[in-house]
Amino acid sequence: MYNHITKFIHQLYKAEDQVFLHNPYFGGNEKKYLNECIDSTFVSSVGKFVNDFEEIIAEYTGATKAVVCVNGTSALHMALKLVGVERNDEVLTQALTFIATCNAISYVGAHSVFIDVDRDTMGLSPKAVEKWLVENAETKNGVCYNKTTGRRIKACVPMHTFGHPVHLDELVMICETYNIELVEDAAESLGSFYKGKHTGTFGKVGAISFNGNKTITTGGGGVLLFNDEKLAMQAKHLTTQAKVNHKWEFIHDEIGYNYRMPNVNAAIGCAQMENLELILANKRETAEQYKLFFEEQADIEFFVEPKDCKSNYWLNVVILKDKTAQQEFLQFTNNHGVMTRPVWCLMNKLQMFKDCQTDDLKNTIWFEDRVVNIPSSVRI
Repeated sequence: MYNHITKFIHQLYKAEDQVFLHNPYFGGNEKKYLNECIDSTFVSSVGKFVNDFEEIIAEYTGATKAVVCVNGTSALHMALKLVGVERNDEVLTQALTFIATCNAISYVGAHSVFIDVDRDTMGLSPKAVEKWLVENAETKNGVCYNKTTGRRIKACVPMHTFGHPVHLDELVMICETYNIELVEDAAESLGSFYKGKHTGTFGKVGAISFNGNKTITTGGGGVLLFNDEKLAMQAKHLTTQAKVNHKWEFIHDEIGYNYRMPNVNAAIGCAQMENLELILANKRETAEQYKLFFEEQADIEFFVEPKDCKSNYWLNVVILKDKTAQQEFLQFTNNHGVMTRPVWCLMNKLQMFKDCQTDDLKNTIWFEDRVVNIPSSVRI
């Protein structure tokens, strides 16, 4: 039934056997910079490439400062701590996300509240957030509380699903109205822009991932984006075990975290960033070819970037007509040498988050039954 689709994807990637979902691309100075790093002997969390990588990321995204971390999850954990999320607070987020979002919320002892997504972004819906707050929240002395649980609602964490930005200007206004901190989970959206501004720079803090399957990779790795330089300095301090700077003494002024990115990973990142525009252009070209192809396929829709956005098309998405079609598509493609994947299991369906408060999650459930990711690697 789907033979013409697997044939097209094999031809698109000039592959005779397996086409993977998202391979990393190493086409630049990665080996050169790694050798320089090794020769310098600075391979841990101090070194030239760490500083360079932070400056490159800040310049590209338009952030005032960037602070690199060992991975995107640790970056998001730090972001939540830095905006003041504490034990037994609540954080508004989406059930349609990778588990790292909710794990980071749990690391600070907070509770996730799952709100529906928009059909045009697959990300947290401002209208659904506002509706939920009107029905469930109250503000006392400038602090937002959940009327049912009595807990403080401290933060809102939208995730830019598969690199497609959410409606950020609306979310910013809602968060300001209710005095809720906006923290962007931009793990998947390096190279994505909303109304000309890079994702991760709208909230108080943004977090991006450089895992091996992301648009660019440092092996592992993540980065925090800040518009507030003082907050960035606090992040750098906390992620370096809260060590007070001194030539020989080991003095720490609070509980810190061993979250700093090693120089060896940053060396790869510097090389990757030199080819970012090439990678993004290649991925947009791939997305355009998919769009044209799937326009001719009955009952399959190719998901395109939302209005006012320039998406990185990290993972391309097709939407099937129902759950049965989704499962048939997944089985056929994976059995015929094309790696495809459904969206993640919804967070509220996992044992550890099953008691979290939700709205009706209407669009979230609709996507769960229909979304399939198709191969999205850079085509050589």
